Amino acid sequence: MKTIGNILWFVLAGIWLAIGYSIAGVVLCITIIGIPFGIQGLKLAGFVLWPFGRTVAAKPEALGVLDIVFNILWLMFFGWELFLAHLVAGLLLCITIIGIPFGVQSFKLSLLALWPFGQTVVPSEDPLTFA
Repeated sequence: MKTIGNILWFVLAGIWLAIGYSIAGVVLCITIIGIPFGIQGLKLAGFVLWPFGRTVAAKPEALGVLDIVFNILWLMFFGWELFLAHLVAGLLLCITIIGIPFGVQSFKLSLLALWPFGQTVVPSEDPLTFA
């Protein structure tokens, strides 16, 4: 079921979202100051490409001061718009029974888009396992 969901997601939304996040990530990586934000954009691109079977979890190490500062900057400049867009898309997708799994994936993306630093994408079978 994960494979079918991932293929449908990839064709209908994943490839376009991944291209958008990848372009934003590469553009942000042009300056030295933007590199941490560009890496988070590329992390989002990787997750939106094939989201079923994976989830977002907090990293096991403690969240540092720099991560908190970067999360606040991300939230002010990028995060709130991405969060609202994924939240609205998730709500609209959950209107139909067929769209519910895609809506759940959009909600997962919204959490990562809101506060990406200190978060990682892990297999959903065991979200506490880090490789």
